Formats: sequence, structure tokens, C-alpha cells
Amino acid sequence: MSHKEAPAAPRTVGGTAEQEDAARIHRRRWLVLAVVSGSLLLCGTDLTVLHVAVPRMSRELEPSPAQLLWIVDVYSLTLAALLVTCGTLGDRIGRRRMVLSGFFTFGLASTACAFATTTAQLIAARAALGVGAAMIMASTVAIIRVVFTDDRERAVAIGIWTAAHSVGATIGPLVGGLVTEKWGWGAVFLINVPVIVVILAVGARVIPESRNPLPRRWDVASVALSVTGLAGVVYALKQAGEHAGVNGVILTTAVAGAVLLYVFVRRQRRIPEPLLDFSLFRERRFTTATLCVIGCFGSYVALLFFLTQWLQQVGAYSPLRAGLALMPLAGANAVGAVTAPWAANRWGNRWSLTGALALFAAAMAAIALTGDTGHYGALLAPLVCAGYGAGIVMTLGADSIMSAAQPERSGEAAAIQETSFELGAGLGVAVLGTVLTAAYRTGLPSVPGLDTGERSTAEKSFAAMEGLAPHLPDRTADALLRAGQHAYDRGFTAVTAIAALGLAGTALLAALLLRPRPADD
Repeated sequence: MSHKEAPAAPRTVGGTAEQEDAARIHRRRWLVLAVVSGSLLLCGTDLTVLHVAVPRMSRELEPSPAQLLWIVDVYSLTLAALLVTCGTLGDRIGRRRMVLSGFFTFGLASTACAFATTTAQLIAARAALGVGAAMIMASTVAIIRVVFTDDRERAVAIGIWTAAHSVGATIGPLVGGLVTEKWGWGAVFLINVPVIVVILAVGARVIPESRNPLPRRWDVASVALSVTGLAGVVYALKQAGEHAGVNGVILTTAVAGAVLLYVFVRRQRRIPEPLLDFSLFRERRFTTATLCVIGCFGSYVALLFFLTQWLQQVGAYSPLRAGLALMPLAGANAVGAVTAPWAANRWGNRWSLTGALALFAAAMAAIALTGDTGHYGALLAPLVCAGYGAGIVMTLGADSIMSAAQPERSGEAAAIQETSFELGAGLGVAVLGTVLTAAYRTGLPSVPGLDTGERSTAEKSFAAMEGLAPHLPDRTADALLRAGQHAYDRGFTAVTAIAALGLAGTALLAALLLRPRPADD
């Protein structure tokens, strides 16, 4: 155990109290792992649990298309923006204090989400949920390194910890479908509360305090630049999709956000203790692996989200049935993650990543060509291929990020690896959601009997169109519903086709740029 990761313990003559404290921590190490892995399972679940609840939630809160995208991905974007910051802060004030505060924040924000009565309240509560998740995720891996002093046990523990988040994201749609159908959309958040209460109570007793005696400087300016810049760019993207075009305000916001992000990157390269060390990206393999993770996880989470909406809104699936329909995708993802090391041993990381990305791209293209929710059997094979390919990429991409960095910089590489997953999830929904919104608005056919105001309402979103239909004559309502389904179907096809092209491009990058260093040949 290095001095930087030593747990805080009272010192007495002969070191007796310190030895007893270390022995107590060692005895409780698997219980500590259960607590932190359980919290990561919740963080992963909340990444996707809302997906199947969106249609019902949209009918009640009536968010605009941009607001709907904020509700879905403000959680992952906030989490990505604050992960490194919370890790640095936890090193200074104590990881136990940080993670327990994260548990409390997560539980409080879950309650606020469950009882939100307006779109603005839900967006704010989801952002707070992301803050709590960032506080939890940033400190748990450091806590594991403290309590597991044996290298072999530590490797197993970190593997379980990593899998917990992936499993949570995978089962999220099914959990959301079960809960939404029985108790309504707010219950998808409320189920977090009793679990968090138990985790908080047990964690307060068993998690040891630890901190870095030489912590990095916490740069407030860097935090403000990164969060504000990312928010500006994403806001502009969402508004462009909602308005199916660009105006002066959108353009100004996008440019301002991009400038702030540029200043953030410049600042990280100049200050002695950067919040995010961009010098790691000088290694082409590190950069390529990071892009593979962002592109793959972004496409996977976006597929989970938009496929769920497509099945419910075009295919008239119930929330539970939609959640169950995603299980082949989720199951194949788990199999891909498990068999990824075998593939790497057989073909190497480079070609395994390339092949898995190409498989994912081909599956997305097949889903785009199928374009019919009424024939789920035709979707089954592409979904299995998509999940399997994504599982391999997520596992080997993360491994490639870590192996491309020097051993002494593994902590910084791990922070970038975690951030890339969350940033990919947020940007995937934001970018592809903008495409779907614009395609829906521009692709909605003309419907006889609609006046200008009704047409404007129908163009806002599929949920708004559904809310308008009961107030129209039956013939007009039926025609509008068919037109809306056609437009949404066209938008989903555009999303999957663009994702397929992006994944194919990423596969080409992996093939060309993931060559091993000469010393590795």
C-alpha cells in the first residue's frame, strides 16, 4: 500500500491502534466492496431506468423535445463533468466523507425526481442526481485500493466494481418497465431511496476514511470552464434539433460554449496541476481507445433510449414489454463483456476492437433497414449482434485506455476512462436525439383538417401529437397518429443510420491507429 493511499488512523505507542484499525478494515473489505458496488449498481441503473418511462412521463409533464433530452441526459453529462473534480476534492477532504455525502445527495435527489411536478423541477433533480453519482463514483475506486491490499484480490474487486455499473445500465430498462407499469414513472426514482438508506447506514460503519496527504490543487476556474462550456454546446445542439435549424441565439451559445471548452483545454496544458491531464492524449493509442469508448457507449445508450421510445410510440408496446424486448440486447452485451478477454487473446486488442465495432455498425445498419416494430423477430439478430459487439468494445476499449498510459499515470487514465463512458452516454443521446427531433419535425406529413396551431403543436414532439389527437375528429386523429408514427419511424431510421456510419468510422480508426508501439512488437 503506498503512502498516498494509506487510510487515516490514530497513532499510538508501538502502532497497536494502527494495526488493529488495519486488521478491522481487512476483515470488512468484502462488505465495503458490497456497499460501493451496490451504489455503483444504482448509478448505472439510473443512467437507463427512465428510458421506458419517458412516454408516460411526457404525457404528464409535456416537455418540449429539447427539455426531454435534458431530462434524459443531464444526469450523465453532469456526472461526466464532475467526476474528476469530485475525485480531486475527495483526495483533499477524505474519500469516506465524499462518498457518504454522495449517498445522501443521491437519495435526496431521487426523492426530488420522484415527486417533480414540472419539467424544470425534474431536470434540476436529475442534475442533482448526477452530482451525487459523481461524488460516489469518484471515490469508490480509491476506497477499494485502500481496503484491498492484496494485488490479486484488488483486481477481482475492481472487476466486480466495474461490472456493477454496467449491469445497472443493462437492467435499467427492465426495472423501469416493471415499476412504471405498476406504480407510474415517479417510482423509477423512488425505489432508490430505501436502497440508499441501507447503503448509507452500512457504509457509515464500515467504510474507512482515507485521503491523499499530497492532494492536487482543486482548480475552481477549470471546473467552471468545463461545466459551462459543455452545457453551452449541448444546449445549442438540443435547441437546433427542436427548431430544425440555427438562429443567432443558438449559434452564439454554441460558439461561446466551444470557446470556453477551448480555454479549458488551454488552461489544463498550462497549469502545473491540471484537473484533466491532456498530455495523455499525445499517445495515439490512448486517444483512439478513448474515442472508441465514447462512440461505442454513446451509440449503445442512445440505442437503448430511442429503441425503447420507438417500440412504445410506434409499436404500441407497454413499458414492461418494451423493457423485456431489450433483454436480448442487454444479455448479449454481458456475454460480449465476458468473452472480450478471450477475443483479445485470440486476435489481439486492435483487431478485436475493430471487428466488434464493425459488428456493432453492421447491426445498427440492419436495424435501420428493418424499420418495422411489428416484426420484432427481424430485429432480434441485429440486437444480439449490437449488444455483443458493444460489450467487447466497452471492455477492451477500457483496457486499451489503461494499457496505453504509463503505469505511474494509471490513476489519471482511470479518471479519463470513467469520464469517457459518461460523456459518451450524454453526448450520444444529445447528438442523436437532436437528429431524431429534427427528422420528426421536418418529416411529419401534412394532415388534412389540421389548422396552423394544431400543426405546430403536433410538430413539437410525438407526445404532444398524442395529446392533441383526442381533441380532433376521429378521421383527423387517425390520420395524424399514422403521420406521427411515420415521422418518428423515419427519425429513428436516421438515428440508427448515422450511428452506423459513426461506428464504421471508429472501426476504421481503430484498425489504423491502434498499432502497438515498436517496443511491444
